[in-house]
Amino acid sequence: MSATASAAPDTFRPTSTWTAWGQWLALATMSIDHLTRYVLPDSWQLDWAGSSIGRIAFPLFAAMVAWHGLFNTRDPQRYARRILIIGLAAQLPYMMMPRASDALILNVCFTLAAGLAGGAWLRELADRQQRGELAAHWTALGATAVLVCWYLLGHWVEYGHNGLLLIPLLMFAMHHLSQAGHSLPERLLAAAAALPVLWVAGQMNASDMAKSFTVATCIAVLLLAAGAAQRVPRLGMLMPRRLWLAWYPGHFALIAIWLWVIGAASWPLG
Repeated sequence: MSATASAAPDTFRPTSTWTAWGQWLALATMSIDHLTRYVLPDSWQLDWAGSSIGRIAFPLFAAMVAWHGLFNTRDPQRYARRILIIGLAAQLPYMMMPRASDALILNVCFTLAAGLAGGAWLRELADRQQRGELAAHWTALGATAVLVCWYLLGHWVEYGHNGLLLIPLLMFAMHHLSQAGHSLPERLLAAAAALPVLWVAGQMNASDMAKSFTVATCIAVLLLAAGAAQRVPRLGMLMPRRLWLAWYPGHFALIAIWLWVIGAASWPLG
């Protein structure tokens, strides 16, 4: 459902069976990215995996958050707060990862939570104005506040300004793609709504290979919103909820411990 689910009870709600597959794929690709970046020796020359397979993870996480925030929850802000709790639990081990800069960067859960909160807030403003509950100048003021928060927070979160934009743009595109009728103008509008997603996805990485994997992932989830989700079969082995919630902070903690162990083993003796 949308951010104001009760306002549009007749809105088409696509099936979410694909997200069960997406959970396994997102955790696998994220883990491959972090293992090749932080754990495996450079001599193995596996950095290509992080620049290809690893670039699937973030747009897939963003797509699942946008999907659930749009279709499956009556309270997207509460959903955003749950993601934020995971981010808080993961921040300390995340800060222990080797990185080029010592600047404070908040992990990807902060990006996802803020993107969902901003996207849901904008949808609520638009819905309330459409129903005549909110004057246009208040809508503009609320949208300006979201824009200011986006600009300020973009300097502090992983994936920066483009990462914060991805979920609101995905929510916008998914809504139009899922609700598009059979007329040509409706289909053209839905296709146009998808273009900003692909443009932002193309700006999120430096190498052409990384860009192609990120854009391809976004194309796949947009096709799911356009109707392909109805054809995805159910997954027999669902991911345990505790594993899903604990994996992000947990795998960073394990990597931090491993880096400490190999670092301690390399210290010269007395």
